[in-house]
Amino acid sequence: MPAYHSAFLEDTDVRIIGNFALLPLRTKTRGPAYTLPSLPAGVAELDLDPDHESYDILDETLTLFRANTLFRNFEIKGPADRVLIYGILWISDCLSRLKPTMTLREAEKAITTAALEQYALPGDPSFPLNALYQGPRDRGEAELLRGYIGQMRQELGSRLLTRIYADGTGKPSKWWLSFTKRRFMGMSL
Repeated sequence: MPAYHSAFLEDTDVRIIGNFALLPLRTKTRGPAYTLPSLPAGVAELDLDPDHESYDILDETLTLFRANTLFRNFEIKGPADRVLIYGILWISDCLSRLKPTMTLREAEKAITTAALEQYALPGDPSFPLNALYQGPRDRGEAELLRGYIGQMRQELGSRLLTRIYADGTGKPSKWWLSFTKRRFMGMSL
């Protein structure tokens, strides 16, 4: 059975840096991404339909995370799949930073700090996926990509915590934390 690919592969009118797509995001975090409309009142983030105008690559990443972590191989079919892979690896990194005893406030602090710390871009010697990603052509593209990935990391971390602490008990979901040892394609960020 093949891994699940991004539904955004058909979006051809997005900017691409190297071979990483800068897809629109539904976010309040400042950054260079084109911003999708906010969710209407009464529509929960967890119930968002993939056909909704506000559904973005981050929603898809969270939805496909658990299924795709079960695969050791992933055939990349386009730039949107590279965004999906990066998002899955970022979620794995976030989960590895959480402890079963952390409160929501402590988890927010840990994930926000991790999202803002210095990270490697495609093309940098320390970037773990250089075999799959092309680096930016120049300094301007590198700064744009850094801004986009930073915006993506912050928003994805925030949405992940919404799901992990969704039950209202103040404790992280054991089900989500069970994926802390899983490595998508045997890699980590």
